[in-house]
Amino acid sequence: MKYHRAEALARHREVIFRKESDTMYNSYESPFCTRYASEEMQYLFSADKKFRTWRKLWIALARAEHRLGLPITEEQIKELEAHAEDINYEVAEEREKLVRHDVMSHVYAYGVQCPNAKGIIHLGATSCYVGDNTDIIIMREALQVVRRKVINVIANLAKFADQYKNLPCLAYTHLQPAQLTTVGKRATLWINELLYDLDELEYRIGNLRLLGSKGTTGTQASFMELFEGDTQKIRQMDAYICEEMGFDGVVPVSGQTYSRKIDAGVVATLSGIAQSASKFSNDLRILQNFKEMEEPFEKNQIGSSAMPYKRNPMRSERITSLARYVMVDSLNPAFTAATQWFERTLDDSANKRIAVAEAFLGIDAILGILLNVTADLVVYPKVVTARVMKELPFMATENIMMQAVKKGGDRQELHERLRQHSQAAAAVVKEQGGENDLIDRVCADPLFNLTKEEILAEMQPIHFVGRAPQQVEEFLAECVKPILDANAGILGESASLKV
Repeated sequence: MKYHRAEALARHREVIFRKESDTMYNSYESPFCTRYASEEMQYLFSADKKFRTWRKLWIALARAEHRLGLPITEEQIKELEAHAEDINYEVAEEREKLVRHDVMSHVYAYGVQCPNAKGIIHLGATSCYVGDNTDIIIMREALQVVRRKVINVIANLAKFADQYKNLPCLAYTHLQPAQLTTVGKRATLWINELLYDLDELEYRIGNLRLLGSKGTTGTQASFMELFEGDTQKIRQMDAYICEEMGFDGVVPVSGQTYSRKIDAGVVATLSGIAQSASKFSNDLRILQNFKEMEEPFEKNQIGSSAMPYKRNPMRSERITSLARYVMVDSLNPAFTAATQWFERTLDDSANKRIAVAEAFLGIDAILGILLNVTADLVVYPKVVTARVMKELPFMATENIMMQAVKKGGDRQELHERLRQHSQAAAAVVKEQGGENDLIDRVCADPLFNLTKEEILAEMQPIHFVGRAPQQVEEFLAECVKPILDANAGILGESASLKV
């Protein structure tokens, strides 16, 4: 199987290159293919992957029907297996020009290669047997790729959180300085949202079921004819197909298609990952403006065509941009699910093949950038600390008041005086552009009876972060480490970006 996938990928690249050389500059090309998504994800949604899966499903159907006593021979199945990979695309394309039906064109092309088996290919099935089952198979494989990459992003951020768990930084509410947290604690917030996404991924992967072979309106009437009314054999046929394709079961009931709510749920899960990624990228863009943190910046990278000094957060901006696309795209499968009439309508088809594929390609692109950025996040501890110290005097007023009370001061008087000094110091900062001189004002006020040394001794940033360092340690040990340990074999993934 690995050999066939590598061979198919090589053939896929060759076709892409040939097309690019002919039409690179005079026809539309999706940026997902040329700039953003990985070759791995692109192949999963390629025509080659789809049509190879169709042939596997036809073989599974024939084998199940053979096992259950229909007049299909081992020789016919072996003939189908012999041509499972070498698809005669030219024949299928020519046939489709004539009959205008993609499934029947490929049935015909397969039959040309398998003359002894051509009469039993697709026996009893409708187009959705290959179409819908293939969609489920591809979505499951694509979700597993997404899962792998999410776990690797979590691993990168976990390492970062542990490294900076003790570095105090400003925390913000309403984008205004609040109390202190630590750089590592903030990273756990990013991780935690990805853990919610991972739970969703696990649920989707674990609960995907094949359509099976349900017939034109979901009643399996054609198979009742083939199996002369033997219901148990029809149920067993679906079980055999599931076993061969690596699934636990089929959907319990359906019309001609599986419920499009499945697509809506899967893409909603991808939208959730986009939400988490956008939250991270927006935080990082703001922190880069504060000069506290930066995304990686390559030695020869150009930040601006007009301003040579700039280091724009282009990777984070790309995450934000792509995330917006995926989040909005999640509406497409929702509307499709809501407007399916009775047992089937075809208004899902064109929308579905674009919306679902592009949601996966978009998330794949986002995760590639996240892998790249989180592997080499840059922190400037001196800037982080300097920004803390500009605000810390205001945050330390309660501690200063308690120190003065211990020396015999009146709490209410001290509170009022601190309010006055804080407003005066804030005016110096905001109106004059000066430094925060609150501590100097307090030291000069005899009501407090405190020296600067006494105040500064208490004004250590680490004293104001609460349990942030311990929260990081507990979170990583209890919530993250078990996941990373269980998935040790897939860790270590990295990603390089196209322009």
